[in-house]
Amino acid sequence: MTKQNATHEVFNQSPDLVDYNLLDSDPILIEAIKRGDAEQALGTLTAFGERLGKAETFVNAELANKHTPELVTFDRKGHRVDRVDFHPSYHDFMTLSMAQGLHCSVWDHLEQTDKDMTGAAVARGAGIYLMNQVEPGHVCPITMTNAAVPALLKNPDLAKRWVPKILNRTYDKRLVHLDEKQSVTIGMGMTEKQGGTDVRANTTSAVASGGALGEFLINGHKWFMSAPMCDAFLILAQTPKGLSCFLTPRVLDDGALNGLHFLRLKSKLGNRSNASSEVEFRDALGWLVGEEGRGINTIIEMVTLTRLDCILASAGLV
Repeated sequence: MTKQNATHEVFNQSPDLVDYNLLDSDPILIEAIKRGDAEQALGTLTAFGERLGKAETFVNAELANKHTPELVTFDRKGHRVDRVDFHPSYHDFMTLSMAQGLHCSVWDHLEQTDKDMTGAAVARGAGIYLMNQVEPGHVCPITMTNAAVPALLKNPDLAKRWVPKILNRTYDKRLVHLDEKQSVTIGMGMTEKQGGTDVRANTTSAVASGGALGEFLINGHKWFMSAPMCDAFLILAQTPKGLSCFLTPRVLDDGALNGLHFLRLKSKLGNRSNASSEVEFRDALGWLVGEEGRGINTIIEMVTLTRLDCILASAGLV
């Protein structure tokens, strides 16, 4: 009589796909990089692909999505902090993506005026495509930071302060004043409850503060604002001249938190490592970006670049 094997041994499953180079194993991507005049980036992209393919990188990705962000609205003394805490693995991915320049590399010419930018967008796109195969959630603030630059350039004074920090490739997660930061990330807030994708129905208001030129006080809400631990956000609000675009920082020049009160983090099926939030603006200070009353025209440049990354991300996920 044959003894039954009670271990329920698994014998027909493939091994985990780890410890391989995501770029070297993708000849079609390599050919696309060459056709896009980005062959000079193959060295750095190959090293990036090798780092992404390591078993430990996939473990980190799993941890970032298992231990999801947590919103901390008050400290133990009752002071508002409006902070989102992430698992260390999330910060590891932010560090990795920013070191690769996925948040800024196509804008390097703004500081390095003599830099050859041939193929820069293709090289960055390849990096976005590779990273989304491993951990797509954190790419949200990476994408928005890259996409914010053309809108910010419409206000030279703001661009002078913020763009050099965007171009820095050292991840700085601290919630501190701009001047203390090594680098910054930029988020975006458009959608409101009553309007959904029709941002013309937005009711959030902005009135001139009476202070510096272009400074407004903002009151209202956003139903979706990603990602809440960014250092500033491009948002839309109504002024007497119509819907306008504003930059709203998390921390003001005096070191105080701006009036962005986070209500909750969204419960999501996917994109779980990234925090998406609902927020109320209570006399939050914002600075006009672009022409007053033409906020959609201003922010649409940011939206267009984020949608391009959505296409790359979708392809990477597949």
